[in-house]
Amino acid sequence: MAPPLLILRDIYLRFGAQPLLDGAELFVSAGDRLCLVGRNGSGKSSLLKIAAGTVEADGGERFMQPGATLRYLPQEPDLSGFQSTLDAVVDGLGPGDDPHRARALLERLGLSGAENPAHLSGGEARRAALARALAPAPDILLLDEPTNHLDLPAIEWLEEELKASRSALVLVSHDRRFLENLSRATVWLSDGVTHRLDRGFADFEPWRDDFMEQQEVERHKLKRKISAETSWLHQGVTARRKRNMGRLRALIALRKSQSERRAQPGAVNLDASQADASSKLVCEARHVAKAYGGPTLIDDFSIRIQRGARIGIVGPNGAGKTTLLNILTGVLAPDAGTFRLGHNLAMVSLDQKREQLDGHATLQDALTDGGGQTVSVGGKPRHVVGYMKDFLFLPEQARTPVSVLSGGERGRLMLARALARPSNLLVLDEPTNDLDLETLDLLQEMLSDYAGTVLLVSHDRDFLDRVATSVIAAEGKGKWIEYAGGYSDMARQRAGAPPAAATVAANKTKARPAATATKPASKGNKKLSYKDKFALESLPARMAALQGEIAQHKKSLADGGLYGRDPGAFEAAATGLGEAESALAAAEDQWLALEMAREESEGA
Repeated sequence: MAPPLLILRDIYLRFGAQPLLDGAELFVSAGDRLCLVGRNGSGKSSLLKIAAGTVEADGGERFMQPGATLRYLPQEPDLSGFQSTLDAVVDGLGPGDDPHRARALLERLGLSGAENPAHLSGGEARRAALARALAPAPDILLLDEPTNHLDLPAIEWLEEELKASRSALVLVSHDRRFLENLSRATVWLSDGVTHRLDRGFADFEPWRDDFMEQQEVERHKLKRKISAETSWLHQGVTARRKRNMGRLRALIALRKSQSERRAQPGAVNLDASQADASSKLVCEARHVAKAYGGPTLIDDFSIRIQRGARIGIVGPNGAGKTTLLNILTGVLAPDAGTFRLGHNLAMVSLDQKREQLDGHATLQDALTDGGGQTVSVGGKPRHVVGYMKDFLFLPEQARTPVSVLSGGERGRLMLARALARPSNLLVLDEPTNDLDLETLDLLQEMLSDYAGTVLLVSHDRDFLDRVATSVIAAEGKGKWIEYAGGYSDMARQRAGAPPAAATVAANKTKARPAATATKPASKGNKKLSYKDKFALESLPARMAALQGEIAQHKKSLADGGLYGRDPGAFEAAATGLGEAESALAAAEDQWLALEMAREESEGA
């Protein structure tokens, strides 16, 4: 077996009183596909910087094989000093690298190569830096959140590019599907220490949960042993003083061990403040169109969204996702067609670019709108420090300026602001940006319990599969089509395969259920997915509506003179009866399967 190309051993790094890295290790061999995972603030980016040689650890060893090449994509790349993006990428090439690859990568990432790095947006700078890292085909690629600011086609292209690459990979990402598709081993950074699993991310979370359960058992045993030794110290015989002093020293060592064990990180407490229910109809668009002097972004699109739906919107950058979202929420008027909103809507939006945050304001002011020490949550006052703790902020961060918060902290702050306001319509534009995987899990659970309607723009395929009941996808030239189910269902339906979760939802203006349910959760799942629960709740109404249709068709066919008067009406009633009876049978089978899955999950 070849020796590792890169070795980090016993890495120690301190920021403030608490060590960030406390004996962390990382070994990267040729052909490795590693994902580095951990909570926001656990030190993943710092460990990557030490691996890249851009930050020096306070202690430990870094070794890299002589002659091995390494490229690093930081979260906040610096391309200053270059005249153009092409110059920045070419500068990173080695003597034997292909200079034509630099321009090809930039073009594939939506850049021409002529852009001035000083005038790039954050997303454009990251795409240029990604091209700079990929172009040389190094021995080791260290990529910190490479999918940030990429649209879905670009993410899928990047996956194929990395699969074909011969470089060893170390990936930090919040995109589950990206990690599952690329990783073959997982390094978990927790409490400043790394733990390695020689399996990909798909197997990581069950393994982590078992590990944490065992750690909790060990903590409980240590606590009991300390209690027993303390009791002995107070009650033991003092004649054997030398022996007693030995046990006292052992007790002191046990207490020191317990004090050095870091407390388990808390979980974000996500709970949306809910307003009174909206009308059953949330919004309806008929043949709407929109253009901005150039290509048409939206052309002849119709949809009817009912209360409780979770609608995902996907498409390439520039396709008009945010424009469509603004039309569906009444923020923007269409150029053509008609649009109407339902009644009693209380809308709360989460801005993709975090533009609602004032960088000069403190965290406390951002939560209270400068209104002192209380924040209104669901119309009730709460002390701001207590509410901050729900989102993993420390009390001493209350006076921290928003401008110095990390991307993940800014994301949590935006969620805290949005979820405090009562709503029955959540509008989320890229809500998963910069959130760690645990927070994404909790956001998903919150949305599954949310009684209102959700409109969601996202490039996170796994999140869409877990949350969305239907997906509106850009098909090019201003055409948008709604597909039932999540992102994977949409991809299957586009490919012409039978959908696994539901049938295609056509853009019709007539009333219809908000979404069709997915297949039931497999046996052994602890919890039904949101789409399963949504289907379980909505199918009875669907079945009742179908029974009403069947009764109406039968009533029409019972008219003996119908065929003679109107053969077309008779044929339509007969066809409608057959379709309704088939749909009812399918809905009943689906409801029964879901109900059985629910009983199994509750009994698990």
